[in-house]
Amino acid sequence: MGFFTDAVCCTGSAAVFIYRFHMSLASLLMLNLAVIAVVAAVAWLISLPLRDASIMDVFWGLAFVVAAWTGLIVTGGVGFRSWLLASLTTIWGLRLAGYLAWRKWGQPEDHRYAALRRQYGERFWLVSLVVVFSLQAVILWVVALPLAAGTLGRSELNWLDGVGMMLWLIGLTFESVGDFQLASFKTNPSSRGQVCDRGLWHYTRHPNYFGDFLVWWGIYLIAVAGGSAWWIIFSPLLMSLLLLRISGVGLLEKSLVQRTTGYRDYISRTSAFFPWPPRRR
Repeated sequence: MGFFTDAVCCTGSAAVFIYRFHMSLASLLMLNLAVIAVVAAVAWLISLPLRDASIMDVFWGLAFVVAAWTGLIVTGGVGFRSWLLASLTTIWGLRLAGYLAWRKWGQPEDHRYAALRRQYGERFWLVSLVVVFSLQAVILWVVALPLAAGTLGRSELNWLDGVGMMLWLIGLTFESVGDFQLASFKTNPSSRGQVCDRGLWHYTRHPNYFGDFLVWWGIYLIAVAGGSAWWIIFSPLLMSLLLLRISGVGLLEKSLVQRTTGYRDYISRTSAFFPWPPRRR
């Protein structure tokens, strides 16, 4: 990996050094893996005294922001696309982290992690490092591949960037509005234990997951528009698989059916993921 000093600016006794790194994609990906691992390690260390592994959910969005800006800084922010990707990721990541932190405040550990803690007992501190934090760090790194590839793209903005930004905007809207509607529904005491089927939730059982799906396909298209990232399509495909089959819809609905009144009826009339008018009964 070669580098050269771009400029040295001195103000008074302080010297500010600005470096531009000419990096290969492989080098940038390894750097991203390192910074994501650091974020996951910090989250793990914080989780130990709190006895709450679910704080990784809050750090999830923040880790993408760190990865995006790492790529931007070490490559010198060449081209508007690199700034665009960092900005879109920052807006998405900070919103998600802020919302999850607000929702998490004062709440016990998520039931999924609590079940693992009961299963492994005193060994959970080490198990959580591998099963929760390290595994999510690897998944996060794979999902973030378009950020690195897109940052290194050199072509001018084109119509594909426009399509990607449109998908990102629609996705962010679905996530934000869906989260707001659900939070408002839950603050009403009469809604306790009931199904939120209002607003966007009237057309999809998971507008927030659908929004996440669009956000990352949008970011992938922006990266592809740079001319060098088409082959990392497995990145948004992995995110789609997670949302639809593994940690998203599939896992969440197993518990919702058991603890939410009327959820089976909600399933029978409402689209699971993609927005669609409810089925008539």
